[in-house]
Amino acid sequence: MDSIRDIVDRAFQDGIAMPTMSLRAGNALDSYDAPPPFDAHLDRPVAKYLETHHWGVAHLDPISWRYYLPALLRHALLKLEHPDSMAIDALLSSLRPPDRDPPRFASLSQAQAQAVVAVLDALAFEEASAWKDEAIVALEEYWAPGAHYRDGTATRQ
Repeated sequence: MDSIRDIVDRAFQDGIAMPTMSLRAGNALDSYDAPPPFDAHLDRPVAKYLETHHWGVAHLDPISWRYYLPALLRHALLKLEHPDSMAIDALLSSLRPPDRDPPRFASLSQAQAQAVVAVLDALAFEEASAWKDEAIVALEEYWAPGAHYRDGTATRQ
């Protein structure tokens, strides 16, 4: 059986070459600063970068969000026991409705959406996870079968 990381890697193997906005640029926007251009060296999505520029997740367009999503999902799996990870908090917030216009969630392939669900399941149900409540909310609101919201409208009470 594949590991969750393998599922993420396979789902996002045809990744986006370059985001239209980096997390660093989104972080700058969050601070009301001018966003710097993407720099392949400075904007590598390593753990320190994801934690340093976590505020940027909220400002990413669908293409940029999909660029950083696999790195954020892998980071969440590696750090699921760390309740102080602002990158995981930003990831989980970005996975809750309402979706954006243009939509982020609808921009995912079926395999990518399944990878998101696999990571959310791990965060929600792994014994060591510090993110159980937040992951369960994201699953209940959008990602799990019978979720409360789809396309910004309630489907059940």
